[in-house]
Amino acid sequence: MSDLRDAAMTSKAWPFEEARRILKRYEKKPPEKGHVLFETGYGPSGLPHIGTFGEVARTTMIRRAFELISDIPTRLICFSDDMDGMRKVPENVPNREELQEHLQKPLTSVPDPFEQFESFGHHNNAMLRRFLDTFGFQYEFYSATDFYKSGKFDEILLRCAEKYDDLMKIMLKSLREERQQTYSIFLPVHPESGRVLYVPVKHVDAKEGTITFDDDDGVEYTVPVTGGHVKLQWKPDFGARWAALGVDFEMYGKDHSTNTPIYDGICRTLGVRPPEHFTYELFLDADGQKISKSKGNGLSIDEWLTYASTESLSYYMFQKPKTAKRLSWDVIPKAVDEYHQQLKAFPTQDAKGQLANPVWHIHSDSTVPQSHMVVSFSMLLNLASAAGAEDKETMWGFIRRYAPEADAHSHPDLDQAAGFAVRYFQDFVKPTKQFRAPDETERAALEDLAGRLRAYDGEVTDEALQTLVFSVGKDHGFDPLRNWFKALYEVLLGQSQGPRFGGFIALYGVDETVSLIERGLAGEFV
Repeated sequence: MSDLRDAAMTSKAWPFEEARRILKRYEKKPPEKGHVLFETGYGPSGLPHIGTFGEVARTTMIRRAFELISDIPTRLICFSDDMDGMRKVPENVPNREELQEHLQKPLTSVPDPFEQFESFGHHNNAMLRRFLDTFGFQYEFYSATDFYKSGKFDEILLRCAEKYDDLMKIMLKSLREERQQTYSIFLPVHPESGRVLYVPVKHVDAKEGTITFDDDDGVEYTVPVTGGHVKLQWKPDFGARWAALGVDFEMYGKDHSTNTPIYDGICRTLGVRPPEHFTYELFLDADGQKISKSKGNGLSIDEWLTYASTESLSYYMFQKPKTAKRLSWDVIPKAVDEYHQQLKAFPTQDAKGQLANPVWHIHSDSTVPQSHMVVSFSMLLNLASAAGAEDKETMWGFIRRYAPEADAHSHPDLDQAAGFAVRYFQDFVKPTKQFRAPDETERAALEDLAGRLRAYDGEVTDEALQTLVFSVGKDHGFDPLRNWFKALYEVLLGQSQGPRFGGFIALYGVDETVSLIERGLAGEFV
């Protein structure tokens, strides 16, 4: 452990760089509250998406890194802003028309369109917790509705009333003149309709802890700032929550970065040191658009887990958090294969190398598992394509011949991946396959390859067969040689990219490959 801790203090892996910043926060004395508090926030205005998961996964990675370099206890809070008013009806929910009459009500007061939970906010909170529990995250779930209504935020809300003018100065600097005229850090909840109101506040009585306002119909009300009668606007809420809970670390997306001075200023004005922050780049859908909970664009967590393991998604989240990430179907195979490459490298690495390896940050204090992927996921996809596989038993027929020592019991990750590959092929590869006929040069080369494979009596290994395929391409004058491999993929597999073809032959079978070439030459696929 001491070797690991020493290596962690100089590791350039981004979770350790962040962990050391947090440790420096308490270099003079430990936290009075007795622990370091990590927080992630979630706005349950729509169904949770992978970006939400990524925030918790990455924060957990930093927390694990911190726990290696420090003996200070830690906690992780997942905080749901479920008292926010519903600004618009999400596009990806049923019974949308029935939600219209509940606009501006707190999400925990809006009926659940799925008719499963007490409210829409409760439904989305449950979905988030289910997703996070799937990955085994250790966290505490907090609800804004509970904190506002139960009185847990009363002290900080009274302090906001006391510091109202100072907090308003911070906010007004960031607003256009027109918005300044009506802005207040407090949003009253209408005593009758229950809606969150965006109305000017006429008077704040810090001594009494109340605000006075006119509703949209001009009726004057005075309500306490405590007990859930008001909530804070989202920017002041961010900083006030840090102050109320004593948050030490929170990460958020690049779209929040310009607000960081505001969040920090609110927190400081309320008498608390702001937390350390980490800004990550945004997640984009296949078209390069920002992922939105209300639109439901981009991959969902459930969709990723339909085609790959939880660990592959965690691996994807580890990579380059300050680089924008495109979340579309084609990133899954690469993530799976790279994750297993890192698993295989881990046992051979020294302490420094292991702490730089993403799998340490994914598994950390539990044992980093051994990879049994004797066939890559990308190769399994090509096998499923060539074999037209409908189930993983078809895949195992080829795998057992390629790796006789392997079976579903001894290679569970390979077994799981075979099932995922079949599903991925059926849903994404098969519908997009586009075969073409070979030109004269390609036909001659394919006939030559088929002939050499019929006569082949050498070792059925990836390297030996790759050398054979390579030789055919050179003998037929392909320049550059990648055009030869591109022809193999387009004529035989219906795609412009593919595996090392020698490895594919070794897995699929020499005779089977000859048959595949013959069918391609006969035009059966076009």
